[in-house]
Amino acid sequence: MSPVVRTLITFSTLSLIIMFSPFGNAEAAARKAQVEELDQIIAIVNSDVITSTDLKKRIKRVLAQLKARNSRMPPKNVLYRQILEQLITERLQLQLAKRASVIIGDEAINNIIQKIASENNLTLAEFKDILARDGIKYSEYRQNIKNEITISQLKKRRIENSIVVTEQEIDTELRNQKNNKALADEFHLAHILIATPEAATPAEIQKTRQKAQQVIAQLNIGADFAETAAAYSNGPNALNGGDLGWRQAAQLPSIFTDKVIKLEKGQITGLIRGPNGFHIVKVIDRRSSEKRRVVEQTHAKHILMVPNQVKNNAVVKAKLERLRERIVNGEDFAPIAKANSEDKGSAIDGGDLGWINPGTMVSEFEEEMNKLAPGETSQPIKSRFGWHIIQVIARRKQDVTKIVLRNKIRQQISQRKKEEAVSNWLRRLRSEAYVEYRMNK
Repeated sequence: MSPVVRTLITFSTLSLIIMFSPFGNAEAAARKAQVEELDQIIAIVNSDVITSTDLKKRIKRVLAQLKARNSRMPPKNVLYRQILEQLITERLQLQLAKRASVIIGDEAINNIIQKIASENNLTLAEFKDILARDGIKYSEYRQNIKNEITISQLKKRRIENSIVVTEQEIDTELRNQKNNKALADEFHLAHILIATPEAATPAEIQKTRQKAQQVIAQLNIGADFAETAAAYSNGPNALNGGDLGWRQAAQLPSIFTDKVIKLEKGQITGLIRGPNGFHIVKVIDRRSSEKRRVVEQTHAKHILMVPNQVKNNAVVKAKLERLRERIVNGEDFAPIAKANSEDKGSAIDGGDLGWINPGTMVSEFEEEMNKLAPGETSQPIKSRFGWHIIQVIARRKQDVTKIVLRNKIRQQISQRKKEEAVSNWLRRLRSEAYVEYRMNK
């Protein structure tokens, strides 16, 4: 039975109870009004419904977030409309995730909530108490986390895992930055999107353009950009005032780049026509990102052994201690690593890991490695991969500016592609869905 049918049955049953109730008509009407206020359907989204209760819960959550950021509250009708659109988009993604069998286990949710509590220096019990004090049910908070992870996994499957950045694209961006230093700057941006419908007619495009021109006219005579974004933008960051955070030029959609790099702090672009509508971008701030990166690299070797049902942690540790003793007493590390290490990638090279940049290895490994002097071999240490002994061969200072820059540009191009792909995907998902509004706020 569909949620819509179940809801209609609920209302029909309620009407019969009230009709034959021994209470007076006034009291019956009051009870009916109260239930309808709580459970009224706001929108139908394919086979699902959004109720006034759903909307109120999300409004409460968003208001708390805005208050925590000291953001100015948008008008009530604007807030309702923006949040309702958020809920519709979220429901569509959760429906698709269900059809695609995206399943998030309880353990994964528990681990994430535990991590959130730990990052705030709280026990889980203390974290639950704070939620209760703020009027948030733990079960609802947990469901919100589950929904967020589910949608994130869906996007990875459908879009993000298919994003490819080629070496040629990185080379092109490096050449562009060399020819135009402004492309290497970082920009703190805010954004307004006045969206056109999918497969919009010329008349619809013209109507959207006129609305966008009215918005930019308000901005040009001094309207607050964040408030205007919250009131009119169809972008995903609308309720955050359209704030996109800091971006380098390589992260921006190509239609923005030429316009944005010419602007100074506080300036806004004119209308930018894009495939999904008309954009307005403000440069909140900009800064140079030219920095040289010199790091201390470590040349190291290791032997890895992994516990299993036959050899437990104690057995593995004891064996590594014996191997270490042989190495300390003068035996060559390489043949011992070849014969004993379970890291097949490095074992063939005598355990040699090459030159290691800071942050490359897991924290337990790196912390122990950094304590060692060249020529020194560690005691057995445990990481999530198993047990290791580490030998440091040498250390050196290395300029890795070019490597860091290439990696940074790779990430920026990848992020730009993901955002564009997700935006287009959500637009298609929304246009193909059946959405019926039942109440205007």
